[in-house]
Amino acid sequence: MQVTAPPAPGTFCWADLGTTDVTNAKRFYAGLFGWTFRDTPMSQDRSYSIFQLDGRDVVAAYELSPDQRAQGVPPMWLNYITVASADEAARRAAALGANVMMGPFDVMDVGRMVLIADPTGAVVALWEARAHMGSGVADEPGTACWHELATHGVDRAREFYGRLLGWTPKVQEMGGVLYTIAMLGDQQVCGMFEMPSACAGTPPYWATYFAVADCDASAATAKRLGGLVKVPPTDIPTVGRFAVLQAPDGAVFSIIRLQSSAT
Repeated sequence: MQVTAPPAPGTFCWADLGTTDVTNAKRFYAGLFGWTFRDTPMSQDRSYSIFQLDGRDVVAAYELSPDQRAQGVPPMWLNYITVASADEAARRAAALGANVMMGPFDVMDVGRMVLIADPTGAVVALWEARAHMGSGVADEPGTACWHELATHGVDRAREFYGRLLGWTPKVQEMGGVLYTIAMLGDQQVCGMFEMPSACAGTPPYWATYFAVADCDASAATAKRLGGLVKVPPTDIPTVGRFAVLQAPDGAVFSIIRLQSSAT
């Protein structure tokens, strides 16, 4: 198991789940990925549950607040990108056309964050690490391994993130779709694609992918645990085999067995 180095600015470092049922989320994801958890108090009646593999932090979950529920915020995974300064990133993001939804604000002594909606409407968090650098393990089943923007304005998204984070686009055809891989130097950071016209009513979003050893078996396990298989296990030539799942609370995420991890 690989312990990660501190993430570089411009790379994804963390993901957490806002849910309506933390107890059931713990049961579902523990059964699917083998995660254990430890709880850190957020307030008098809510905790931040950090999911772990072999004692290393992977991702987290928390209960949506009554205000969030009243506003119609659905259960969802939120992705975090490391930045050198949350305040400067918020200022630059706003100047580039993003909506600064929250922050910048301190998260106790562990970091400082800002929540933005990019100019196409997709929500992402920017994280200035202090005590908490992010995920403590990578390149293993049960860890977040890829992040992907589905949007209705991929050209605008490429320009925004390029100017904000220094990403450069590498565009290639994948399954008949033009797929953008965002590069930071020689490192692949994430993917982006334009949603088809049939998805005109679907809001832009950042998807989270988790690595698995066997995509078909994991999809079957998710279904047995009360989840739904939204997209069945499907091969991506030269990449791997993936599926899109929905947890019992409604949160959607993807799993993938990367071809490089095949034995």
